[in-house]
Amino acid sequence: MLRIERILCPVDFSVFSARAYDYAQSLARHYQASLFLQHVVEFNLAAYAYYVPASYIVELQQELRKDAMLQLQEFARRPVDYGAPPERILNEGAPANTILGFAGVQKVNLIVMGSHGLQGADRIALGSVTEKVLRKASCSVLVVRSPEHDFISPGSEQDPIQLHKLLVCMDFSEYSMRALEHAISIAAEYHAELSLLHVLEDMPASKDLQSATQPLLARLEQAIPTEARGRCIIKPLVRIGKPYLEIIQQAAEAKTDAVIMGVRGRNALDVAVFGSTTHRVIQLGPCPVLAVHV
Repeated sequence: MLRIERILCPVDFSVFSARAYDYAQSLARHYQASLFLQHVVEFNLAAYAYYVPASYIVELQQELRKDAMLQLQEFARRPVDYGAPPERILNEGAPANTILGFAGVQKVNLIVMGSHGLQGADRIALGSVTEKVLRKASCSVLVVRSPEHDFISPGSEQDPIQLHKLLVCMDFSEYSMRALEHAISIAAEYHAELSLLHVLEDMPASKDLQSATQPLLARLEQAIPTEARGRCIIKPLVRIGKPYLEIIQQAAEAKTDAVIMGVRGRNALDVAVFGSTTHRVIQLGPCPVLAVHV
């Protein structure tokens, strides 16, 4: 059974980070996982003129560290009580590399982070730090978009994040099977309904809708582990069209709380994530996306 034991939530104190922290806390509570709350201070020496005294720069950096730690401590004291407080981590360096390095050393199972991307044309990018972490992380990454684009149902005072409906994308590859494992685990933890979606991009002209989709629905049924059937409600679905568009449409129509997708592992070419179905769903979709690395 999948276990999530160590969760990392990098924050920059924005509203995006605040929402991501809600998800990280909720997942940590459900899985009884250790939670690291990380902020990375980036010193840009090029911003200082060459004639500025070194002592002044050192003093300024010390003040920046002190201010960042105070903000981190305040950020960690959000009103919801999830039990054990997170371990607060203040690092210095290039944010994406520092996040990835910490995640590797600490053997983190899941990174939860906000995205500063805005909906629009395909060329609109996610936040550069989020992009780099998505490309190179060796663990799964949950990307939480801006608050107004999710469909989270109201929760309790103890846990405002309630995942009632999940959607896992299935193409029958090893990547989607790994995503299914994550999806079943999360659905069981939150008592959520799980939809298994396969998108048929090109339907043969010689086949009608039922004859084209029925074998795929049967394959989705067969992909469900026997032991998972009693843990949550699982529904197979087949849609026809452009994969990323159909995934986004299904998520919007069903008011899905999170989409789970399998992606290729670290060191894959950019096309494996960016410009792909996964990237577009993260970019343009209506809810958080969990990118599961193999």
